[in-house]
Amino acid sequence: MVATTEVIYQRPESFTDVHTHYCPGCTHGTAHRLIAEVIDEMGLREKTIGVAPVGCSVFAYRYFKMDFVEAAHGRAPAMATGIKRVLPENTVFTYQGDGDLASIGIAEIMHAAARGENITVIFINNAIYGMTGGQMAPTTLVGMKTTSSPLGRDVKLAGYPIRMAEILSNLDGASYIVRRSLHDAANIRKSKKAIRLAFEAQERGLGFSMVELLSSCPTNWKISPQEALEFVAEKMVPVFPLGDYKVSSVLESLKV
Repeated sequence: MVATTEVIYQRPESFTDVHTHYCPGCTHGTAHRLIAEVIDEMGLREKTIGVAPVGCSVFAYRYFKMDFVEAAHGRAPAMATGIKRVLPENTVFTYQGDGDLASIGIAEIMHAAARGENITVIFINNAIYGMTGGQMAPTTLVGMKTTSSPLGRDVKLAGYPIRMAEILSNLDGASYIVRRSLHDAANIRKSKKAIRLAFEAQERGLGFSMVELLSSCPTNWKISPQEALEFVAEKMVPVFPLGDYKVSSVLESLKV
């Protein structure tokens, strides 16, 4: 009797075969996999151009088997705007962290959304500067300790966390703005569906789209990977509620 095997999962074609530089327990790798799977399933790889700025995403071009460019810190939306306008038939996306997108690059993301640039943004929110030393970010929770707020974020000194999905959803140029999380299997599946719809928005010429993903950073949070996932669920989600903040009526019919 001949034994048979069934392939239930394989490495996405949009991935290169290299080891990751991300820390153990970091969910950047999960986000990368979801993007690669969606691009494969939509048949977009040959025409996709990714833009990664400075931050933990800085080596993203090593992991995706497609055209990729590196932008200055915070400037990925500006670079993506230029690429998309020159090459409108290509699929263009940025992959940005919270320190990059919501701090040094906040003007870039705001105006790209306001203009309705037909690009897709994947926004990784782990409430801290990951690559540069674990400093307080615009999304750091109140009372959360970082290397630049060792006693915890004090609202009298640093204000409150910035909620980018809520802010960008108020701009007329935005077509699809949602927040998801990567802390467990169910939410990872929901994240993939959201990423798919974000790329669908671009393919249909609907304008600016962004998927914010709550992510873990056990190294800089100084806790275990499992504790980091629990922190996302128990501490981050209440501050950054998951949900759809703006969805074009064209995309509503595609939601499953």
